[in-house]
Amino acid sequence: MAPRVTSDDLETHRAEIARLGSTRTRCLRLPDGLDDELSDGDFIRLVIDRSERHARVETDARGRLLRGAFAFKREARAGRGEENYLAMWLAELDREVGDGVDLDSVIPGELYGLRRPGDRAVYDAVSGPTDSLSSIAERLDGDR
Repeated sequence: MAPRVTSDDLETHRAEIARLGSTRTRCLRLPDGLDDELSDGDFIRLVIDRSERHARVETDARGRLLRGAFAFKREARAGRGEENYLAMWLAELDREVGDGVDLDSVIPGELYGLRRPGDRAVYDAVSGPTDSLSSIAERLDGDR
């Protein structure tokens, strides 16, 4: 059984709700405190409402951000999918652009959890496949 950890036992960062350009779509600006863990182009797993999603770290003029979270890593690589779970979650929050949400480092550089400030969460702290297995899967997956 996977080790379970609570948000109380994890390092929590404040991520800021932002807006993508002139669109009304919301994204998440990552705090500077994650610069040692995350780089532009990294893929992470992101737990939103107890469901694990895939996201790609991107960089713009103001720093690192997440534009979306998707059911499959291939959707995160493409930057689009059937559902953008991050955008949907942010739209449902009773919070404005510029407000913060809690981002828990479950497995730094790999697995993070999102939650509304003040809420508590429990995560399954399971590592993903190794880089070599992941690269084989990506080659087999292709551009589907």
